[in-house]
Amino acid sequence: MPDNAVFDPEDESQFRRLEVYPYEISQTSSLASTYAGNLADTTIQVLPSETNYRRLSQIHLEARPTLDELITGKKNVDNDAEDAAAKDRPVAEALKLGWINGVLIRVLLSIWGVMLFLRLPWVMGQSGLIQGLVVITLCNLITITTTLSMSAVATNGRIASGGVYYMISRALGPEFGGAIGVLFAIGNSIFVAMTTLGFCLSLTDFLKDLNEDYNGILPGSTRDDDLNDKRLIGAITMAALFVLAIVGMKWITRVQKLLIILLIIAQLDMFAGTFVTGSSLFLNDEKRHARGYTGWSIDTVKDNINSEYVEFEGQMQSFLTIFAVFFNSVTGIVAGANMSGDLKDPSDAIPKGTLIGIFTTYATYMAFAVIICFNFLRKASGNPEEYLKEYNNTMYPDLPSVGNCTLEANMVREQYDFLVHKDCTEYGSSHDQKVMTYLSATGYLVYFGCFGATLSSALAGIEGAPRVLQAVGKDKIYPYIGFFGKGHGPNDEPFRGYGFTFVIAFACLMIAELNTIGYLTTNFTLAAYALMNFSAFHSSMSNSPGWRPTFKYYNPWVSLLGTFACVAVMILVNWILGLATLVGVAFLYGIAFYLKPEANWGSSLDAQSYVTALNGVMNLNDKEEHVKTYRPQILLLTGNPAHRQPLVDFASLITKKSSLLVCANVITDISKKEAKEAKEIVNDWLKDHDIKAFYISTFNRRFSEGVDNIATLSGLGKLAPNLVMLGYHQMKFNPANTNEYYETIMKAFEANLAVAVLRLPGGVNFSNTIYSEEHTKDKHNPFVYRDKDGHVLSKSTLDNIQKYRNGSKTGTIDVWWLFDDGGLTLLIPHLLKTKKQFSGCKIRVFALTTKEFGIDEDKKNLVNLLYKFRIDVTDVIMIPDITVSPSKETRLEFETIVREYPDHSTSQQVIDSNRLKTFRHLRTAELLREHSKSAELVVVTLPMPRRQNLTPVYYMAWLEIITRQMPPVLLIRGNQTSVLTFYS
Repeated sequence: MPDNAVFDPEDESQFRRLEVYPYEISQTSSLASTYAGNLADTTIQVLPSETNYRRLSQIHLEARPTLDELITGKKNVDNDAEDAAAKDRPVAEALKLGWINGVLIRVLLSIWGVMLFLRLPWVMGQSGLIQGLVVITLCNLITITTTLSMSAVATNGRIASGGVYYMISRALGPEFGGAIGVLFAIGNSIFVAMTTLGFCLSLTDFLKDLNEDYNGILPGSTRDDDLNDKRLIGAITMAALFVLAIVGMKWITRVQKLLIILLIIAQLDMFAGTFVTGSSLFLNDEKRHARGYTGWSIDTVKDNINSEYVEFEGQMQSFLTIFAVFFNSVTGIVAGANMSGDLKDPSDAIPKGTLIGIFTTYATYMAFAVIICFNFLRKASGNPEEYLKEYNNTMYPDLPSVGNCTLEANMVREQYDFLVHKDCTEYGSSHDQKVMTYLSATGYLVYFGCFGATLSSALAGIEGAPRVLQAVGKDKIYPYIGFFGKGHGPNDEPFRGYGFTFVIAFACLMIAELNTIGYLTTNFTLAAYALMNFSAFHSSMSNSPGWRPTFKYYNPWVSLLGTFACVAVMILVNWILGLATLVGVAFLYGIAFYLKPEANWGSSLDAQSYVTALNGVMNLNDKEEHVKTYRPQILLLTGNPAHRQPLVDFASLITKKSSLLVCANVITDISKKEAKEAKEIVNDWLKDHDIKAFYISTFNRRFSEGVDNIATLSGLGKLAPNLVMLGYHQMKFNPANTNEYYETIMKAFEANLAVAVLRLPGGVNFSNTIYSEEHTKDKHNPFVYRDKDGHVLSKSTLDNIQKYRNGSKTGTIDVWWLFDDGGLTLLIPHLLKTKKQFSGCKIRVFALTTKEFGIDEDKKNLVNLLYKFRIDVTDVIMIPDITVSPSKETRLEFETIVREYPDHSTSQQVIDSNRLKTFRHLRTAELLREHSKSAELVVVTLPMPRRQNLTPVYYMAWLEIITRQMPPVLLIRGNQTSVLTFYS
C-alpha cells in the first residue's frame, strides 16, 4: 500500500493483500535465517538459557553481559572463566537414577521394614483393630504432611546433593541446615548399626528354628547367650554392605531390585497363608493353631476389634507407647530424597516417588492389620492338646480352648502336667513376634523378608549418611568438617563419609544393645521432619518472590501443624531423648550462628529479614517522633572507611547495637564500575572489623554537593541520618578544600542536621600511611597494616589507627556544654560511657555562667537538671570568666593561624565584625587548655557557621585554636531540638 494511501474497509483487495502477507514472509525465509544466524554479530546480548541461571552464588554470569557491557557495547574478555569451565568439565558421565530406582524403591525398602514382619501383629494385638488402624493412619498423616512440605521445597528450584540437609539449609539457612545435617548423618550411621543388628537377630532366630540343637557359632556361645555371634555376623555383614556401597551405585541398585522382589514375595506368602487352613511348611496344623492362628473368622475379629493393653517386656503398654513404636516404621520417607544428587530430576522424582511409596506402604500396613485381626488371636496358650480337644473328642473334655485365657482356664491348665504352657503370656499377637511366620504359607519366606528389610534399610543408611555429611562438608558450615566434602569419581562418591559412617556404625554394633539409641535415631529424624515442615510454612509466609514451587498440593498451615506434630511425637516417643535432641539442634544452631559461615542461599529467613525490616521501617514511619525515643543516627563522612578507621570506630561506639551508622563516600575520580567493586570491598571490610554500618557512595565533582545529596537521599523514612560527623580538616594550603569543608558543615545545618567534628592528635586520615591490610587468625593482632614499601607499620602508628578499638580508657570525659543545643552535647558522652572502651571514664561537665555572684546557685540548678536527665556525672564546674579578654599570647597564636592560610582569605571587615566571637573562642581555648589538657576526651559545643560576615578560613581558624594541642576533641552541635527529657 502506498504511503499516502487511505485504508478503505470496503476495499476487499486490501484484505486479500493482508491474507497474502504470511506467504510473502515465507518467501523471504532465507533472509530471515541469515539474519538469525548472524544475530551474535549484531549484539552482545544473549538469549534466555538455562545455563545463565544455574549458579545461585552469582547473579551475573560469564555468558550474560553485565549492564556496563551493554552500555558500552563491548564484552570484556575473561580468559580465566574459560579455563575454570574446562577444569570443571566432568571427565566421565555420572549415573543418574529415575524416580522408580532412585526414590520409590528406596522408600518402599525403608518403610517395609521389620515392623511389617515382626511388630505389626504385636501392635494390633495390643491396640485392637480400631485403635490400631488409627495409629497407622495418624503416623502416615504426619509423614504425608512432611512429604507435601518436602515436595514443595524440592520443586522450588533445582536440588543438589545432600537431600534433607540441602533442602532445609537452602530454605532455612545454614544454621538450621548444619544442625540437622550433622545430627542426620550421625543418626543414619547409628541406624545402619540398628538394622544390621536386626538382621543378625533374624538370622540367629532362623538358625534356631532350622536346628533345634543349635547352640551358637563361636566357642562359649549358647542358644540363649549368643551376643558374640551377633557381633561377628554383624561385622561381616556390615563390611560386605560398605564394600557394596563403595563398588558403586549400579550394584546397589541391582541389589535393591532383588530385595524389593524378595519383600513382595514374602508379603504374598503371608497373604496366601491365610487361606491355608492346615499345616504350613513351617509348622504342623496343631502347633500353628495352638499358637493363635484361626484362619478367616468373624469371631476372631470381634475379639480383636477393641484394645486390650497388657504388660510387655516389663512395661505397661498404652496408645502412646504403641504409637511411638509404630512410628519408627514410617520414618524412611527421606530415603529417596537423600539421593537427590544422584537423581536425573530431583524436583520431579522426590514428590512422585515418595508419595507413591507412602500410599503403597500405607495400604499394605492397613491391609495386613485387618488380616491379622481376622486370622489371629491376641492371646493363645500354645498347647496343641487344647486345639485337638477343640476339634476331636479326647479323654480330657474339661481342657480350655486355645484362646480361653481367663484365670479359671489357667487354673485348669495347672492341673495337667502334660501341658507345657500354663498361661497365655507367650503366644498370641499381643506377645509373640513370630505371628507372621505362623500366618504365612511357608514361614521361611518371612525370615527372608526380614533379611531383605533389614539389609535394605542398612543400605539406605549407608547411602544417605555419607552424602548428607559430604554436603555439609562442601558448605563448610563447621570447622574441619570440610574434610568430608571431597568426592571421588563421576558420581562424586563420598568415600570419606563412608569411613565416618562405618566407624560410628561399627562402634554401636559392638554394643549390641541399641533400644535407647534407636529412639535417639527416631528423634533425629523427627527433628528433620519438623524443620522440613517449618521450612515450607516459613517460605510461604515470607512472601518471597523466589518461593515458586511447582508442587501446589500443600498448605502452609498444614505444614505448621506438621511441625508441631513432629515435635509432639518426639516428646511422646521418649521425652528425655526428645529434649536432648532439641538441645542438640539448638547447640549446633548456636555454633553455626556464632561462626556465621559464608553462605548466601536466599533462605526464607533471609526473605523474612527483609519483610521484618520493611515492616519495621513502615511502622516506624507511622510513629510520631518523641524525645524519649531519639537516637543519634550518624552520617559519617569517611571516604574509604579503611583509611579513617579511628573515625569509624569512634562513631561505631556511639551507634553500635542501638542506632544507624552510614559511612558515606563522595567519589570524584573513579568509574562507576570501580565504585561498585569498591562498595563490595568496603562492606567486607566493615564485616571483618565487626562494624555495624551501611556504606553509601555518590559521584559529584563538588564534595559539599555530594554530601548534601547523600544527606538528603540516604535512609528510609524516619530511619535516616540526623547527625553528620566528619574528621577534622587540616589541609590549610588548599583553599578549595577548605571552602568545601566549610560548605559541608553549612549545608548540614541548613538541612536541620546536627554536626560533629572529631579531631585526634594522631589524625583520623591514614590514606597516605596504609597501603595494604591483611586479616589474620591471630586473636591479639587480627589485622596487619603495611606501608607502601611493604613494611609493617610501627606500634605508635598502629595505636593511632586502632585508638578506639583496643583497651579501655580510665581518664575523664570533659563536656563543655557552652550553649544549649537540645542536649546532644551531653547525650553523646553518656552513650560513649555505656561502651566498654569508655566505661572506666568519669564525666565532668563545664558550663558558663553570666553571674559574678551566685555561681553556686547556677551550679545547683545545673546539677539538679543533670540529675533529672539521669546523666551520671562526677563533677560540675561553672565558668564565669568566658567574657574576659584572651591573653596576648593567645591572640598572637590565632593571628599566626590565620596567616597560615593563603593571602586574602579573610578581609578586615570579617575580622572586625567577628571580634567579640573570636575573643570568646580564644578564651574558650584558654580554658580548655587550663582544665582539660589531660582529659581522655573533650566534648565541646561547635561554633556556629554563617553565610554572611564569615569566611571559611576564619571559621576554620576558630576550630583550630580551640582544638590545637589538645587530647581528642569532639566538636558537636545539635539542631536545637531537644534530645533529652526528664519526663517519664
